[in-house]
Amino acid sequence: MTNYQLPITNHPLPDVSVVVPIKDEVESLPLLLETIATTLTASELNYEIICVDDGSSDGSAEFLKEQAQLRTDLKAIILRRNYGQTAAMSAGFNYATGKAIVTLDADLQNDPADIPMLLAKLDEGYDLVSGWRQNRQDGAVNRLLPSKIANWLIRRSTSVNIHDYGCSLKAYRAELVADMNLYGELHRFLPALAYIEGARITELPVRHHARRFGKSKYGISRTFRVLMDLLTILFMKKFLTRPMHVFGLLGLLSMVSGGGIGIYLTFIKLAFRADIGNRPLLILAVLLLVTGVQLFCFGLLAELLMRTYHESQGRPIYRVREVVAKNIK
Repeated sequence: MTNYQLPITNHPLPDVSVVVPIKDEVESLPLLLETIATTLTASELNYEIICVDDGSSDGSAEFLKEQAQLRTDLKAIILRRNYGQTAAMSAGFNYATGKAIVTLDADLQNDPADIPMLLAKLDEGYDLVSGWRQNRQDGAVNRLLPSKIANWLIRRSTSVNIHDYGCSLKAYRAELVADMNLYGELHRFLPALAYIEGARITELPVRHHARRFGKSKYGISRTFRVLMDLLTILFMKKFLTRPMHVFGLLGLLSMVSGGGIGIYLTFIKLAFRADIGNRPLLILAVLLLVTGVQLFCFGLLAELLMRTYHESQGRPIYRVREVVAKNIK
């Protein structure tokens, strides 16, 4: 395999950083690195490849460390154990120095030859360009059907109208990635997180190949995790900076309902001398009042946490795209 050197340009930073999370893909890595390097060298782009090994046990880490000693275009980030794809992507983002960042899988199903097309679209003014695998080469039952359902649900829930959230081949502006913090398994929802940050998002059809080596790490078992992460994204989208609006409203409704039932029971007790001690409504009234107070307190605590989150990091609650002003001398 050819050992590529970084192309010499006048730019102090790479034009693009290619971030590749890796888990047991040693057979794919030689061809993957060569294809990325060939494509970006032919496009005359100053680039770096950042491979993040996420606890591989098949020799991927050893291969990457060896290649990183031979190549000037490769950074090998070896994680201590398997943390998951979100953590691997986050590590790659933290070590990337390019003005644009491209992510793709290591299994050769994403085609590195599509990277220049995504970057060209990024240059049109977009902050994120997502790949769309129109002709997926995956199993219909365990991959395609769950993916279609998940993509439809995410589109309807987040208002980000892209067809393929699960495609790892995406291009980002570096400043956009710097604004996003990844936790859990939120890598699937990067377009939704970018939308929360005010990004301009589009998608392009990309090629998708059948897996040549190894076996897929994904299955239908991830459906539950996707649903839980979707609820997190929905909350962040609507109430990230104003959690009291959801907890306070629910608490207020609960307290009003409990208070109303309590007033009704008090009225029939005083007016009709009715026995209310064994009525389920009394238990419901107490439960609603206690739940309402708890939700209201949760809202206050969430408000304090959000303020601490933003203020401790110096993180603004807005994002400025550009400032236009006429200088007056």
